[in-house]
This record gives sequence, C-alpha cells and structure tokens, in this order.
Amino acid sequence: MPTYVLNINDRTVSVDAAADTPLLWVLRDELELKGTKYGCGKSQCGACTILMNGNAVRSCSLPVTAATKVKITTIEGLSPDGKHPLQQAWMELDVPQCGYCQAGQIMSAAALLARKPNPSDADIDAAMSGNICRCGTYNRVRLAIKRAAEKKGGKS
Repeated sequence: MPTYVLNINDRTVSVDAAADTPLLWVLRDELELKGTKYGCGKSQCGACTILMNGNAVRSCSLPVTAATKVKITTIEGLSPDGKHPLQQAWMELDVPQCGYCQAGQIMSAAALLARKPNPSDADIDAAMSGNICRCGTYNRVRLAIKRAAEKKGGKS
C-alpha cells in the first residue's frame, strides 16, 4: 500500500492507504479524527465537509491522492480549544439538536466567513445549501453565522 504525506490541522502525517480510499476514512479510521462524519457517501449531505486550502470540500468522495500538497483543516483543527467564533455562536444559540451535521455545517460556514466576513442572507443560503440538517436548524444556523461574523468584526 502506498504512503501519503498529508498536512492535516497544521500537522504533517504519513498514512498508508489505497489510492482510491476516501479522505473521510483516512481521517476517521487512520488518524482518529472522528469529528468529520459520514452521511451519504455521495457528497450531497455535507456531513463530511472539511476545508482544503480554505475551501469547503466533501471528504467522502475525495480520494486520499487528492489530499497531498494541500492544507486540510477538520473541525478538530478549526480551534484547539473550541473558541472559534462559529463554535461559540453555535453554542450560544443552541444550534445543534442531534448534532450529527454540525461539524460539516461549521466547516462550510468557516469557508464562507473567510471569503465574506459580512455575509448577507443570500450569501449564507448559497454557501450552506449543500449541508442538510435533518433536524431543520437552518434558521439557527443562519443566526449563528451572523453572530460569528459580528464576533470576528463583521457587521451583519
């Protein structure tokens, strides 16, 4: 099996995996980073969202070969102490119900706020449209993104 060198959460790691192994399984099974969730396996629900060079991507259909020579950030790497403005806003507004989709939601929101520090409702809806929440917390997600933008210095 080939060895791949990856930059995950600002750490360089080596993993042995088949070339077509989805990055999600490398993160969860090889690196014990369990925050990224398996949802649909078809890049349609957003539960497996991570950041690749700051962009939100679905790790369930991304082969490990595509993850070399890029910077990967998982929910565990967003903030070592849970103090990221999005994580704080999520807790303050009680966004999660079951919580299963929340890591993917937060990672998509992080990519949005990096691009647009003061997003409009339309910006939020567009950026979050690929993240499905079976509990229907979409209104609280939008409010939490706006609160995080305020915490980061945006006006929302």
